[in-house]
Amino acid sequence: MFKKSIRNKLIVLLMIATIVPFGASIIITYYHTAESLKDQAIEENSNLLYQGKVNLEGYINELDGLTLSLYNNPGLINFLKDPRKENNYQAVEAVRNVISTILYAEENIKRVNIAVAKENRLITASRRSTVVFSKRLPTASQKYYDKAKESPNNMYLEPIHKIKNPEDKKPENVITLHRSLINIPADDILAYISLEFSPDQITNISRNLYSGDNEEFYIISPEGDIIYRSTDDKGDKAPDWMDWVIQTNKENGTVEWKEETFNGVMIYDQLSQNSGGWYLVKRVPYATLYESAFSVAKINIIFGVIGLFLVILATLFISFRITSPIRILLSNIDQVEKGNLDVRFKSFGNDEIGYLGDRFRQMIDKINDLINREYKLQLENKTNQLKVLQSQVNPHFLYNALQSIGTAALKNQGPQIYSSVTRLSKIMRYSMNMEEGMVSLQKEIEHTRAYLLLQKERFGDQLQFNFQLDEEALGFPVPKMILQPLVENYFKHGFDAREKTGEINITCRQDEFYLDILIEDNGTGVSENRLKEIRMHLMNDRIRQKGELMNIGLKNVYVRLKLYYGSRAYLQLKNLEQGGLQVSIKLPKRMEGGKDESNYCG
Repeated sequence: MFKKSIRNKLIVLLMIATIVPFGASIIITYYHTAESLKDQAIEENSNLLYQGKVNLEGYINELDGLTLSLYNNPGLINFLKDPRKENNYQAVEAVRNVISTILYAEENIKRVNIAVAKENRLITASRRSTVVFSKRLPTASQKYYDKAKESPNNMYLEPIHKIKNPEDKKPENVITLHRSLINIPADDILAYISLEFSPDQITNISRNLYSGDNEEFYIISPEGDIIYRSTDDKGDKAPDWMDWVIQTNKENGTVEWKEETFNGVMIYDQLSQNSGGWYLVKRVPYATLYESAFSVAKINIIFGVIGLFLVILATLFISFRITSPIRILLSNIDQVEKGNLDVRFKSFGNDEIGYLGDRFRQMIDKINDLINREYKLQLENKTNQLKVLQSQVNPHFLYNALQSIGTAALKNQGPQIYSSVTRLSKIMRYSMNMEEGMVSLQKEIEHTRAYLLLQKERFGDQLQFNFQLDEEALGFPVPKMILQPLVENYFKHGFDAREKTGEINITCRQDEFYLDILIEDNGTGVSENRLKEIRMHLMNDRIRQKGELMNIGLKNVYVRLKLYYGSRAYLQLKNLEQGGLQVSIKLPKRMEGGKDESNYCG
């Protein structure tokens, strides 16, 4: 109904005419702006990263220059070539002066160590202690000395680690620059100098290279150690993007990266090998790159929504003026379809729609008159059919009952004859009362029980019967004379007292929607071919045909069920596995037509 409404079609058409061009304009503008801003942001971040690279290289080269200044002190070089001259006061003093000069040359330097290669000696100085000479090299630093020695530039930057002086309360983070001092022009190692400096200056430089809220910034060594990170995430495993940056052969570049926690652009640049070869990596999510584009798109969307809202208001106004009368007519047609022909509505005016409404009212009034006449005729026809069908059953009752009474009379059993005649009178009174079309299930059960008791008089112990009844279902209304004809079929076609004791069980139960009645016997049953013929006979609308008199009782019940309930009632036959036949009836608790039919009677 909604999809076919003129009003809705009109609304949809106008909305499409507004949304499609405006939406296309917003999308095209957004993507064009987004790509432009993305390229601009990548270029700006690349320049910013390059400037940070220059600043870091300058700072590291400044520290490295302090280590190279040792070559300008002949006294220190001579001492390193022959440390046994330690007792030479001038040489020792020269060493002290050089180390102190380096220590205080930059405020972030925390400690200076000189490891003499020829003699297992260490000279160290910090801001909280004087120059100390010792005869033991630190074994933990040996691997970094080897890396400095193997480096083409004779220099290596040890990543952030912790040191603790005796005077300090807690360890502090430092980065160590290791340099191997070569005996020029020879290539043997004189000593290793190590500058332990605070990463504060590197942190200050790094903080100017990213926005803390939206971007990520990292400094990583060629070995994958993190020198600086802007995030607090400290996982044990290096992320995939870090391995990718280290393994790439490019010194700088840009790559689009997508992972579970990040979707954006990654910009990277590498310091020169003379400055340690660190990688500067900046990760910018698309949300940050497109932030300006989002703002422009939001403004366009706001104006679009306002325009769309105005269009919808205008569309609704027009559609209501045009289509409201049509919707009223459709509502009344729905009521007519449901069976309610009492339709009332005000005049729609003098135009075409008003003329249509007036003709519709006239048509319904005429239909009401025709239905009333036709419905009364149909009710009379149904009543006559029921009386004819009921009258077809009576001769069978009478013949079998009189035969039973006659047999008892021959045996001179007076009281038994009186009981039989009493039961027969009840049966005849029940079946011949044409005023009742529907009776309670209890009455139908009592009638069937009286019939079985008459048969019991005839067959004695050769017949057994049993009722299993749902007490709550006994007041349920059912069509009259639907059980006895089905029970009678058993005695006509399935019962043989000479073979075995006959048994018949009648079960009645109900659920929320249906009443189920099962009639089961232990007779001879019905062959499959005969069962198919009976089913075809039941489906035939005609009540009597030549050769079908044997199934008159079954056909009688089936036709009356269809008259009362239509297709919502079922009558089914099937053979039982242990022998015998089962007849099942399923009756809806609400009869077909119901109050819908009563609307036509007024």
